[in-house]
Amino acid sequence: MHPELPPVSGLLHHARAALSPHLSAWRRRRRSLLAAGLLSLAGMSLAPLPASAQNWTADQWVGTWGTGPAGPPLPAATQTYNDQTLRLIVHSSIGGKQVRIRVSNELGTTPLRIGAAHIALRQGGSSIVAGSDRPLTFSGNPAITIPPGAPVLSDPVDLDVPALSDLAVSLYLPGSVQATTIHGSAFQTNYVSLPGNFTGAATFPTDRTTTSWPFLTEVDVHAPGASAIVALGDSITDGANTAIDTNHRWPDLLALRLQTSREPPGASAATAGLVEWGTRIGVVNRSIGGNRLLRDPGEQPLFGRAALARFDRDVIATAGVRYVVVLIGINDIGHPGTGTIPASEAPTPDQLIAGYRQLIARAHAKGLAIYGATLTPFEGTVFPGYYTPEKEQIRQAVNNWIRSGDAFDGVIDFDRAVRDPSHPTRMLPAYDSGDHLHPNDLGMQAMANAIPLQLFRSLGSSVRSTASTAAMATVSSR
Repeated sequence: MHPELPPVSGLLHHARAALSPHLSAWRRRRRSLLAAGLLSLAGMSLAPLPASAQNWTADQWVGTWGTGPAGPPLPAATQTYNDQTLRLIVHSSIGGKQVRIRVSNELGTTPLRIGAAHIALRQGGSSIVAGSDRPLTFSGNPAITIPPGAPVLSDPVDLDVPALSDLAVSLYLPGSVQATTIHGSAFQTNYVSLPGNFTGAATFPTDRTTTSWPFLTEVDVHAPGASAIVALGDSITDGANTAIDTNHRWPDLLALRLQTSREPPGASAATAGLVEWGTRIGVVNRSIGGNRLLRDPGEQPLFGRAALARFDRDVIATAGVRYVVVLIGINDIGHPGTGTIPASEAPTPDQLIAGYRQLIARAHAKGLAIYGATLTPFEGTVFPGYYTPEKEQIRQAVNNWIRSGDAFDGVIDFDRAVRDPSHPTRMLPAYDSGDHLHPNDLGMQAMANAIPLQLFRSLGSSVRSTASTAAMATVSSR
């Protein structure tokens, strides 16, 4: 556990108590003014963005896909490649006319040699669309050696990337290479070639398949004026137990909603021109199965560094990030007392809340809006020791704080979206994948549908606050 968290929580508690009368009055006045001005603000000139925020109308790159790297794996789980090519399949959220990739050796301890890299539109399986293959360079070079602990960005190339399309990223790895930086649970079939460089091959000579993403951590498109949502979480957001190759994780389904959402009939003239606002928002999933908010993984490296430790790398460094959705903490509650994780690692609600406040402060320091999602039910889970009535009390306390507090810029009530109304500490059977912890594909759709899209309609800092306040009111009245 992070020993500094309880003192931080205590200081925050005393400071909040001292300021509470003044803050409450200010918040009541702010909400009244913002609610009254919601529609009128949409037609006004926007206030300047904070100095720390990006200039969202400028020439910029936006993440269309991404994942959270972890590692290095335990020796028995380490994948090794010998003069082979990886063809990694990813699903875009937003479209653009140019593209670049991010390749990571951030968890590696030795240099990583990329002998060649290509990107193309995927036709199906490991095949690519004819004429879409593009060779990639790094600082003008077709090959690059990445130092331990570092990522690299490719140079941009022209490629018309449609929203909600599959891309094939091919990496040639000369010599013997161990996948020390990897996202272990992709829920996507990827391809490993026979020996040789097949980065530009239309017909890919597959030696074996894998459902992980080694080394590749982000794909960006050139999309002036657009922005990205980063989903930060654990296996629930990562897509555990959803159907492989279907892109049914809730962030994927949110991207689909954004791309297909339109203003309802009779929309106010004040919102004219914003009809296709959702098509300008990318969604990047930075979740890792087994991840915790407060603690590193210990016995299982593929669970990833604690969210507090990886926030800068996985959230703030994402191209075009403007919004963060946080759904994490259930493993902090459930893991202690299972396997090799001692019960003494169990956090108190105050420690979890202090951790969330740290994420909020760091997001706000970079001009990002950050939304808190309630933790979903887990009674009856098949994992021994993961659920106890005492742990349920911690989940309820955290959810009450998320719902009632003013720390997050908005609230997304995933708990309410998937729980069984007749037994609220359990997941609705229709949404349960079978382990009573992870939602199935239908449950993922319910989660995506529960997200108020108003949270992401902001075009400037003033409108962001207005949208957040409106969305919080929408969620609380459900």
